[in-house]
Amino acid sequence: MRKITIVNNLTLDGVMQAPGRPDEDVRGGFEYGGWAVPYSDSVMAGEMAKGMGRTELLLGRRTYEDFFSFWPSQEDNPFTEVLDNTQKYVASTTLSEPLPWRNSTLLEGDAVRAVAGLKEQPGKDIVVLGSGGLIRSLMQHNLVDEFVLLIHPLVLGSGRRLFRDGVPATPLRRVDSVISTTGVIIATYQPASAASR
Repeated sequence: MRKITIVNNLTLDGVMQAPGRPDEDVRGGFEYGGWAVPYSDSVMAGEMAKGMGRTELLLGRRTYEDFFSFWPSQEDNPFTEVLDNTQKYVASTTLSEPLPWRNSTLLEGDAVRAVAGLKEQPGKDIVVLGSGGLIRSLMQHNLVDEFVLLIHPLVLGSGRRLFRDGVPATPLRRVDSVISTTGVIIATYQPASAASR
């Protein structure tokens, strides 16, 4: 069975919205886009590069479109080629095939059912980036095996949060943690129930 890992940047108050660029996601009048950039360092880059090329990606529509608008045009960046060549699954009810970014596959029908089917197939483990709504749906159906959370020493007080009201109670156990030179805690958690699997 394939493992599904969530990888996300978060503030201390749980905001995941628009960590990379000022214009990345201005929904709700969000004014703090690009908040994660000042905290980048070689420790974070090294941790994020560990799984690159050895996993596949699962993205919601908004994250997929944002990534496609940015990454394929980035030259002299080691992540560009890896992302181009990585198999990408996209959960969307509004997009249609063929998807514009190479190695992209639209999940047909109900996303939760499609992801559950992907987990059962042989292949590489799957990483979810961004995609808060999709993550919450996967959590409600116990399809998340691991969280890698880059917790930034920053409180924004507003913005879209990863763990909003309504997500199921999920006891977690820490399996790893690394602290960057800028104070970002890169924490890896698994559902506590995974210990008994």
